[in-house]
Amino acid sequence: MTSPQTFGFLAVPKFAMLAFTAAVEPLRAANLISGRTLYEWRVISSDGQPVRSSNHIQMVADCAIEAAGPLSDVPLANVIVCGGLDGQHFDDRRALAWLRRMARAGARIGALSDGSYILARAGLLDGYRCTIHWRCLAGFMETFPEIEVSAELFCIDRSRFTSSGGTASMDMMLRMIEVDYGRDLAIAVAEQFMHERIRSDVDRQRMPLRLRLGVSHPKMIEIIGLMEENLEEPLSCAELARRADISARQMERLFRKYLARTPRRHYLQLRLERAHGLLTQSSLPVIEVALACGFVSPSHFAKCYRDYFKQVPRSTRLPVQPRPAAGPADGSGVPAAG
Repeated sequence: MTSPQTFGFLAVPKFAMLAFTAAVEPLRAANLISGRTLYEWRVISSDGQPVRSSNHIQMVADCAIEAAGPLSDVPLANVIVCGGLDGQHFDDRRALAWLRRMARAGARIGALSDGSYILARAGLLDGYRCTIHWRCLAGFMETFPEIEVSAELFCIDRSRFTSSGGTASMDMMLRMIEVDYGRDLAIAVAEQFMHERIRSDVDRQRMPLRLRLGVSHPKMIEIIGLMEENLEEPLSCAELARRADISARQMERLFRKYLARTPRRHYLQLRLERAHGLLTQSSLPVIEVALACGFVSPSHFAKCYRDYFKQVPRSTRLPVQPRPAAGPADGSGVPAAG
C-alpha cells in the first residue's frame, strides 16, 4: 500500500469510549512502530458538534458528515459507526443517508458494539454476516430476523466489519492490520498494549460458564448450558436432570450448594434477564416478549418480572428520543438550529 488507509469514526450519542479507543489506538501504534503514516483517521459527528459518550466524557469531532463525504479533502476508505448504548433508538436520517452514500462510493463500512443496529437500519447489513454485543443479540435477532448475526467477537465479511465492542475492537483492528501489513506488525502492536493473545473472529464474546458463575462442577455447567439454550421453550426440571443423567434430587442439591438457589429459580432468572434485554433492545410487544421467554401467561410474566426487577415490563422501555430534523432526501441538508 502506497497511501495511508483512512478511517472515519462516526461518533453517535452514548458511544462506548472503550470500544472507540480500542479501535483507534492500534492504528496509532501501527504508525509509531512502523515509522510511517500507515493510517489516518478523523472523528465525525452528524452536526460537527462534540458527542457525549456513555461515560459522559465529550468527544470533540473533527468535522460534520457533510465535510467527510467522498469528495472531501481526505476521502474515507473506511467508516466505523461507534455505538455503545441506545443504538436501537438511533434514527438520524441524515446520518443514515450519509452512511449509504459512503457505501455507494466504495468505502468499507463497520460498527462497534451496538452500532450494528445503525448499519442494519441503514440497510447496509443486508446479505452480510455481522456481530453485536452479546446483550443486544436477542433484540437484534428479533428486530432484523433476515440478517445473519453471530455471537463472535468480531466479523469481517467483505466490505463490512463489525465488532461486539469493548476490547474485541482491538482484536478486529489487529486482524485488519495483519491483512494490510502482515502478522509481524500486528503482533508488535498487540505487544505495545500488552495484549497477550490476538483473538480470532471465531472466539466467543462471553466467558465460559465456569468462569462466569465461579462453578466448575461438570453437571452444573451442563444443566445451565441447557437452560441457556432453551429459554423460549423451557425444559422441565425432570427433563434437565434426565439429559444430565442425574436425579432431580441430586440436581436440586447441586444448585443449592453452588448457587444457593433452586434450579427452577435460576432458570426463571435467566428467562427474565432475556426478557429485560428484549424490552430494552427491541420494539416487540410485551406479550411477544413474554412468549419469547417461555411465559404462556402475560399476567404470570408481569408478576414474575415485577418481583425480580421491581417494575412492570412496560416501565423498562426507554423513551425513544425525538427524531432529528431531516434534510433533503440525499441527507445533504443543514440540520435545524437548536
